[in-house]
Amino acid sequence: MRTKRKSTGGSLVELVVIVATALVLALIIQWLFVKPYRIPSGSMEPTLHVGQRVLVNRIEMRFTSPGVGDIVVFHPPAGADNGDEDQQCGDPNRPAQAPCDRPTAKESSQNFIKRIVAGPGDTIAIVNGHVIRNGKRVKESYTAPCGGAPGCDLPQAIRVPPGHYFMMGDNRGDSDDSRFWGPVPKKWIIGSAFATYWPPDRIGIF
Repeated sequence: MRTKRKSTGGSLVELVVIVATALVLALIIQWLFVKPYRIPSGSMEPTLHVGQRVLVNRIEMRFTSPGVGDIVVFHPPAGADNGDEDQQCGDPNRPAQAPCDRPTAKESSQNFIKRIVAGPGDTIAIVNGHVIRNGKRVKESYTAPCGGAPGCDLPQAIRVPPGHYFMMGDNRGDSDDSRFWGPVPKKWIIGSAFATYWPPDRIGIF
């Protein structure tokens, strides 16, 4: 008995359905679980370079809290994305020798990537670009020298508010971060970066 061959039209429809299903699944996975992110600036050098691409775990923030040392993608406070120093910090009267202790109330739509250097309840000061957390200097072999840039020395300690996280770039002399616009609420954190996938010579897991 001869079997009927599938028509060309039927095979084409089947291919379209398969491709469409794969695209929908990919979009669902990206929306719910994992999102790729391109490094836009040198603020995380030498850990992450301009143009490098990372994968961000989106779902974990729904069930757990991030930890100190995690590299995260997040929405900064409004004002952080336009470089307006008068609108960056939620405390316009903060002392000049202290980091910003609270963000502006409004969330920016921009995505930033930085490292969490202090969590809720921690005290933090900055000396020569190095983090002084809870009175002790943190060992930070992954950072680039600060070089005397603004924000390298903020020795007056502030306390991170409950539910907030203090972000800093590893390139301490060339990073616009929580030193200037304050800690970030957990609800503004999109997820933690867990792997690099481009370029090929820098593929790896954090």
